[in-house]
Amino acid sequence: MKQLLFILFLITFSFANIRVATAGNVAFAIKDLAKEFYKETKIKVIPIIGSSGKLTAQIEKKAPYDIFLSANMKYPEYLYNKGLVKTKPKVYAKGKLILFSKNGIKTFNDIFNAKKIAIANPKTAPYGMATIEYLKNKHIYNKLKHKFVIGGNISTTFSYAMKVTNYGFIARSLLFKFPKLNNKNYFIELDEKFYSPIKQGIVLISDSKEALKFYKFIFSQKAKRIFLKYGYNIN
Repeated sequence: MKQLLFILFLITFSFANIRVATAGNVAFAIKDLAKEFYKETKIKVIPIIGSSGKLTAQIEKKAPYDIFLSANMKYPEYLYNKGLVKTKPKVYAKGKLILFSKNGIKTFNDIFNAKKIAIANPKTAPYGMATIEYLKNKHIYNKLKHKFVIGGNISTTFSYAMKVTNYGFIARSLLFKFPKLNNKNYFIELDEKFYSPIKQGIVLISDSKEALKFYKFIFSQKAKRIFLKYGYNIN
């Protein structure tokens, strides 16, 4: 009888999982985070990838998510103020904005030769807001604004840069999808003093002990190393 109970316990434990609503720019880091977390806990992370705005709308409609990893603090704060999450929003990483060209780029001034430039929607996407802020602070917004092709989120913007415009202001983390492009020949990191920090926020949605473990794991040294690996700041 004891042996049977132990086997049932192992089966239950091995199938423990949590659903993590994940912003598009975290799509690649979440794979390593989930893998490392599973090694420690045997709890499986199921990421649901989408724009922070759409994920927020789903959470409002009671989507069965346990944790929300947002691309900025705006949406977690909104959910917190509505009383829909268990924890106050907390910054887990800061995104980096880059200028990318699939045909290669030597200097930032190459952008002035571009016919079209992909940017994320500045009304809803944090990387889009950061792009506009950067260009205005550099006093070149008016020279480039007529070239913009707007993506609904940062993942769509990257797709436009790859297929339509050749140039785009995107999240550093997205280049990890294509190892060939993940080198200095294809992008320029933009000086962070010209745009506000892209603070990415996390909130706990469910009461499950598994979700709480992952929430705490996100702030561990192992998780921080993974975020650094995928092009984020953690300070």
